Amino acid sequence: MSSSDAERHEPDDHHRSHRHGEHASAVLPSAADDADRDHAEGHEHDDAHEHEQGGHGHAGHGHGVSADADRRWLALALSLIGVFMAGEVVVGLIARSLALLSDAAHMLTDAGAIALALVAMRLAARPPKGGYTFGLKRAEILSAQANGLTMIILGVWLGIEAIERLINPPEVTGGLVLVTALAGIVVNLAAAWAMSRANRSSLNVEGAFQHVLNDLFAFIATAVAGVIMVLTGFARADPIATLVVVVLMFKAGIELIRASGRIFLEAAPTGIDPPALGARLAGVPDVVEVHDLHVWEITSGEPALSAHVLVAEGRDCHAVRAVIEAMLRREYRITHSTLQVDHAGTDPTVSTGHEVSLDRPDPHCEDSHGASYWPPSASAPAS
Repeated sequence: MSSSDAERHEPDDHHRSHRHGEHASAVLPSAADDADRDHAEGHEHDDAHEHEQGGHGHAGHGHGVSADADRRWLALALSLIGVFMAGEVVVGLIARSLALLSDAAHMLTDAGAIALALVAMRLAARPPKGGYTFGLKRAEILSAQANGLTMIILGVWLGIEAIERLINPPEVTGGLVLVTALAGIVVNLAAAWAMSRANRSSLNVEGAFQHVLNDLFAFIATAVAGVIMVLTGFARADPIATLVVVVLMFKAGIELIRASGRIFLEAAPTGIDPPALGARLAGVPDVVEVHDLHVWEITSGEPALSAHVLVAEGRDCHAVRAVIEAMLRREYRITHSTLQVDHAGTDPTVSTGHEVSLDRPDPHCEDSHGASYWPPSASAPAS
C-alpha cells in the first residue's frame, strides 16, 4: 500500500500490521512528533545495539560472538573433559573412591551436555521450513531441559550411593584421590574458561556451562576430602564430599528446568512485567485501549510480543504503531512484535468483509482474552 493509499483508507480501515509494515506519510500532530522522535531514537538504539552485538540487526540474534565461535569453544571444552574423564575412571576404580567415580560420571554428563548443546546449535541455525515457522530454535531449550533433568537424575543416584558409604565406609586411597582431584580442578577451570567465552545468554550454552561449573565444585570438594583422608584417615570424608556435590547439582538442575519450562510454557521473559508493559502501551498518545497482549520468548534471548491496540478516531494508526515499536525496542529490547492496530468503534466489516455482532461492547474481538489496559486518565468501560 502506498502512502496516498494509506491516507485515503485511514479513517475506516483496519490496520493489521507487523513491524516491517509501511508507515503513513501524513501524521497527525499528537503522534507525529513522538513517531519522528522515537523512530530516530530507535535507529540510534539499533545502531548502537548492532555495534555492541557484533553487527546483527535482529535483537536476540547477536551475541557478541558468532555461532561458529561458540561451537569452537564448546568443542575445545568437550575435548578437555573427554580425555580427562577416561583417566579419572581408571584412577577412581584403583583408589575405590566414590567421589572420583561420581566426578567421572558427572564429567560424562558434562560431555553429553556439551555434545547435545552442539547438536542443538546446529538445529537451531536451520531456517524456518514447512510447519516449523520459527525454525528449530527451541531445540536449544530442549537441550537445556535435558541437561537439567540429567543433573537431577545423576544427583539422586550419587546421593543414594553416598548415604550407603556413610553407613559402611570402604577403604579409600586418599593420596590418589587428592592428586586426581587437583588435576581435575585444572582441567575444569580450563573447560569452564573456554565455555565462558561462548554466548552464555543462550540457555543451551548456559546449561552445558552449569554442568562444567558444578563439576569444578565437585573436584574442589573431592580435593578437600582427599586432604582430610590423607591427614586423618577419615574415610567418610569421601561420601560427605559427594553429598555436597549432589546439593549443587540439584540446585543447578532445578534452575535449568525452571528456566526452560518458562520458555516452553511461553511465560513472559524474566524482567518483563506484562501488566506494567500493558499500562505502558496504553499510555502511548492516541491509544484508547490495549488487549490481547502476549509477550514470550521464541528461544532464550529472543523476546516476542503481540497485541491488539485501539486508537482514537481520526488519529493515525501507522504513527501510533511506529511509536509503540520504537518504545518496545528502546525500553524492552523487543524487536519481534506483531501489532493489530484499529480505530476504536470502527465497523470491522468495512475492511474484513466478515459478519460480526456490533451489539457487543468491543466488536473487534469476538473471543478476546487476557487483561485490557486503558490510558491512566480513562476508566474501564462497563461490562
